[in-house]
Amino acid sequence: MNKPELLAPAGNMEKLEIAVHYGADAVYLGGKAFGLRNLADNFTTAEMAQALEYCHACGVKVYLTINSYPRNDALRQLERYIREVAELPFDAYIVADPGVIDLAREISPHTELHLSTQANTINWRSARFWKNQGIKRVNLARETPMEAISETVARSGLEVEVFVHGALCISYSGRCLLSSAMAGRDANSGECAHPCRWNYRLVEESRPGEYFPVMEDANGTFIFNSRDLCLLEHLPGLVESGVASLKIEGRMKGVNYVASVLRVYRQALDEYWADPAGYQCRPEWLEELAKLSHRGYTTGFLFGEPRNVGQEYNSAYIRSHEFVGRVEEQRPDGCAIVGVRNRIQNGDLLEFIGPGMRSDSLSIERLCVMDPEGKTSESDKANPNQHILIQLPFKVAPFDLIRRERSATHE
Repeated sequence: MNKPELLAPAGNMEKLEIAVHYGADAVYLGGKAFGLRNLADNFTTAEMAQALEYCHACGVKVYLTINSYPRNDALRQLERYIREVAELPFDAYIVADPGVIDLAREISPHTELHLSTQANTINWRSARFWKNQGIKRVNLARETPMEAISETVARSGLEVEVFVHGALCISYSGRCLLSSAMAGRDANSGECAHPCRWNYRLVEESRPGEYFPVMEDANGTFIFNSRDLCLLEHLPGLVESGVASLKIEGRMKGVNYVASVLRVYRQALDEYWADPAGYQCRPEWLEELAKLSHRGYTTGFLFGEPRNVGQEYNSAYIRSHEFVGRVEEQRPDGCAIVGVRNRIQNGDLLEFIGPGMRSDSLSIERLCVMDPEGKTSESDKANPNQHILIQLPFKVAPFDLIRRERSATHE
């Protein structure tokens, strides 16, 4: 049994750098087309080359998503795109459509192919079929229970990848038509409008214009709104099943999400691997995940049908903390240069978080705002896109993030 990799989302270059800083073994990213997150920032070809150089220098693998389902009129563009990216040393392409697989094998036969969850693979025979088509790894459908994961690992002859954290789609492995029908945006071409997250009301057909909440709630109702997947407490079983990769969803999430989820799963995976017999899931890991913007947590289908634990009826998101800044540099005198993302002012209690669950807090008593030339002036607040200088009594590192409780936010 090999230690599984921790695979993180990279929606842009900053998120990629954050993923590497917080311990990802591999990242997945998309270009400007043919992925399933076209509304993320994504990467130009030049940015892909930069990302590959950065990650490979850090010993981190990079996978390119080409997992949309293109129509006939997109095939010419697809061929040009694959020929363009074939010049870059990606560790694998993530694919789903058989036509895309065929074209990728033809143009770039030496690049590994990983099968996307969009292909809905849920049993070992299906996985073995894909192995015969040249697939090296299969990302199982989120509907796959634990016993089927183990059996697929044992019988398919493929590397197996599973999602362990992130959003769950209302549809079977993301194959949803709601967005196309309601917003004219094709989810299977990377343009999902997320109508399952919208507020809905009930109308009786003989009473047009009379709208009733499905449940009484000040925030409306979320009848399609699944809780988020969180399998942290079941990490030992997943590792013992023999999976090759533990995947985190979230190319459209912010850097705070990527950092916080990664630092928890990184430490948990490392501690379990070092001492399986003595391993325990720490309460502080669950507390950390609870601080993120999320819709409540579920284990999904890992232990069979989720039934009443799968739907989140009470609210769209739970948000206890907010991201306010990123450490750019710590100078020898202990002062840190911080890039501000949300307003910071004197009196704020800020939490600095780093890899390995490192966390330090500081109440801000003196803010020094930096101008473009690096000169500083005292101020009672700093606004987004400014840089500030803070004297710290503890060590930080570039890419460490800063947050505060939302109860302390300012209008």
